[in-house]
Amino acid sequence: MNTRVLRVELRRSVAPWAGAVVLVTTLAFLHLIAGPWWRGTAHWTAQWTSMALWTRSLLVFSWPLAVGFGALQGLRDHRSKMSELLTSTPRPARHRAATLVGTAAITLVSAYALVVLLGAVQVSADTAYTHFGWLPISLVGALALVAGAALGMGVARTLPSALTPPALTVGMFVATNLLRQFEDSAVPKAAVPNRLSLLSPPVAQVREVLLTLSASVHVGQTLWLLGMAATGLALLAAATPRARLLALTPVLAGAAIAMLVLPADARRTYVVDEDAATQVCDGAVCVTRTQQARLAGLADPGAKALRLLRGALGDQAPVAVRESTGIRAIGTRPERSPDTVLVDFGDEVIAGAEGEKLTRALLAQGMAPLCYPRSSAESGVLGEVVAQGIVAAWVLGGDFEPLDGTLHAVGDQVSLARPVWKKLTALPRAEQRVRIRAAHAAALSCEGDTLDVLAGGVPR
Repeated sequence: MNTRVLRVELRRSVAPWAGAVVLVTTLAFLHLIAGPWWRGTAHWTAQWTSMALWTRSLLVFSWPLAVGFGALQGLRDHRSKMSELLTSTPRPARHRAATLVGTAAITLVSAYALVVLLGAVQVSADTAYTHFGWLPISLVGALALVAGAALGMGVARTLPSALTPPALTVGMFVATNLLRQFEDSAVPKAAVPNRLSLLSPPVAQVREVLLTLSASVHVGQTLWLLGMAATGLALLAAATPRARLLALTPVLAGAAIAMLVLPADARRTYVVDEDAATQVCDGAVCVTRTQQARLAGLADPGAKALRLLRGALGDQAPVAVRESTGIRAIGTRPERSPDTVLVDFGDEVIAGAEGEKLTRALLAQGMAPLCYPRSSAESGVLGEVVAQGIVAAWVLGGDFEPLDGTLHAVGDQVSLARPVWKKLTALPRAEQRVRIRAAHAAALSCEGDTLDVLAGGVPR
């Protein structure tokens, strides 16, 4: 396709409109709607992988539109009543098909690339961790738009009706959402077989910054989408019923091969990026490479918290501060360790603190590790929050202070903590220490109510 042909096709086709709609729709969702892509440690400009995954997840809206615009383009010859004339020309039908698909591919890929480029500029300004593991995610997303448009053109050429574009758009939107089984990117719910659900181009909403798609997912989806694109091209060029029937071979073969390659186990769909999870340390304080910019602000408060923990717990005290790399589903118990204070930057109590407040937050987490997580999606349990504030205040030797950054009101924390704090501080120092250590053991085991233990209850 030379430059002159490209200019002509861009003027007389809907390809520029398709690219514009995909671009505007995606940017509108990312910037005008306060969605989950702007919250937590895995928001869309936090890291390279989360940026690529969030732009892929929004294909749930843009991919059906690409299919619909492709179908609209495929009706052009039928609307102009030129089908018979074009079949009588010496130019091969496959050349015309390649021209149509190529023009749509240029505009759709350009639109998708602009969104990715916008995210890349913001990510590069905010993170020191750079890698190229996110590229396959974005490349498969761009391929999905091209394959969808090609399929739409082929179907519309085969079924030349004014109802074909809207029917395909709505049908693909419904099918895409039915195939989206991933409510949680760490532990998917098996609404449909995992391999079948992965035939949908969009990915799950991003919640864990360390997760990425496995290589088998990239390969399987690429084979499936290439088969789809080949079928679209073949349907565009087909002139007989037999040729149209044979045109279905690539998409069926692509689906069959993809089903052999895609992981059957949903837990193998998303894997931990080992390079991103590599620990970067300053003494006994460590964070992952994705969060290494936070290490400078965490090192001194972390070292101070470890000294205070040693004085309060003796040999039972944690000896290191480390960012948690355990992957969990929403509502499940966080990773825990008796030897390490595990930090989750999705917890605003820690992520939003600096200096002495960060030392207090780390001390609270080391003394009474959470059994019920608090993050942008979870509020945690009020009793655990109050217990953390009490043990931190006891170690620091001051009065009780509510923890900042939780979803629980300060007044609720104070009213629940006041009677327990009075009971605890009224005891002899040795008895206070016994209760503090019992509360620490209860929090580590998650087999007792930490606040109840501080108030004098018997650990279960």
